[in-house]
Amino acid sequence: MRPFNSRATRPTSAERVLSVLTAAHSMTVVSDGLHPIEVHRLDGTAAMGHIHLHEPSEAVSTTPGPRIPVRLEFTDIAPTPVRDRMRARVTVTGLLSAPYSTEATESTCMEFGQAVFEDHGGRAFVTLDALLETDPDPIATNEAAMLTHLMDEHSELVPLLLRLAQPQPDKGVVRVLPLAMDRYGVTLRLEYPGAHRDVRLPFPKTVAHLDQAGPQIHALLSAARRASHRNQLLA
Repeated sequence: MRPFNSRATRPTSAERVLSVLTAAHSMTVVSDGLHPIEVHRLDGTAAMGHIHLHEPSEAVSTTPGPRIPVRLEFTDIAPTPVRDRMRARVTVTGLLSAPYSTEATESTCMEFGQAVFEDHGGRAFVTLDALLETDPDPIATNEAAMLTHLMDEHSELVPLLLRLAQPQPDKGVVRVLPLAMDRYGVTLRLEYPGAHRDVRLPFPKTVAHLDQAGPQIHALLSAARRASHRNQLLA
């Protein structure tokens, strides 16, 4: 839970899990005793269009039979050609009342066990209640297009954003690329000859609707230009 009256500047683990499930292009389904099944082309329906999560009490089948353990695996890959493109892994475990089939015309019912979110910062366990209480990020399904547009069409603006980094980056940066974007801000990856690190730039205001994302990006750029101008005056 967020502290009272505090403004979030980065997504929670539950928000990141939900964004991955919403924007994923593919997933791996691993059932007990079966080979992994790669499911592609999730666009339009997302993962939860193929798998419907239920609380254990809601998923009990009226037909007696064994419950089949299942694991859904998702890999969150940066849409830009940064060094080390894997941003996170999400694993959702649970039980099925019947073997998973890619030929099913309706969403497969899955009794929820747990969701595990893993990134460079560590591992977090996310409950179904936390997912159900989380609002989808309005940027999630458009993030890839927005980041690639920023890099391909306005690449000269990306280094400008570094003026907002606190503390200022060490010398020796050889490349700066946009790594991630969510309703709270933008993350840049700074690449050095033998290493890299990420810089988080929060938006002035949290994005509630997709059409608010553009103005928030422009607000960051305006702030970066003002910071650049101040630095030139002090030089």
